[in-house]
Order: sequence, then C-alpha cells, then structure tokens
Amino acid sequence: MNDDVSNVKIRMLNSSRKCFAFGLLGLLPLIGLPFALAALWISGSIRADEKRFWNAARPLRIWGVVSAALGTVLGSGILAVVMIRVWMVAQGLD
Repeated sequence: MNDDVSNVKIRMLNSSRKCFAFGLLGLLPLIGLPFALAALWISGSIRADEKRFWNAARPLRIWGVVSAALGTVLGSGILAVVMIRVWMVAQGLD
C-alpha cells in the first residue's frame, strides 16, 4: 500500500513539473497552442490525485495552468486574427 502512495506522489510531482514546462511553452505565439492544451490536460489528471494526496508541487501546477490558459486565449486570438486577415485578402476586401 505504501508503494502505491509513493508512486502516486512521484507521478504527481513529475506531472506538475511537466504541466509547468508545457504551460510556459504554451505562451509562445501560434506554436504554443498544442503545448498549452497539453498542460491543461495534464493538470486535469493531476487534480484527480490531488483530491486524495498532498502535492508538494501544486504551485508549479497552478502556474502551469495559468500560463496555459493565457497562452490558449492569446494563441487562439492571434490565430483568429490571422484567419480573418487571410479571408479578407481572399475576398479582395483589403
């Protein structure tokens, strides 16, 4: 039983670090969008284990989620502006 708890805690620590790294990469314009989505996905899986066990790297996970959310919003906005601009040029509205 103790090995299972240790494995879960180690996995939470590693996943929190990965979430933080992917969240920071998610701040890169356009190419960061997949990283931001991956960070949000990883955070969701960590949260399920955090309900049962204490996560020492919780601040890393939180900062990863904040970065990923910001990167997702900014990346989606930039992508929308680029797509609208392409559509306007294609329609001759430029």
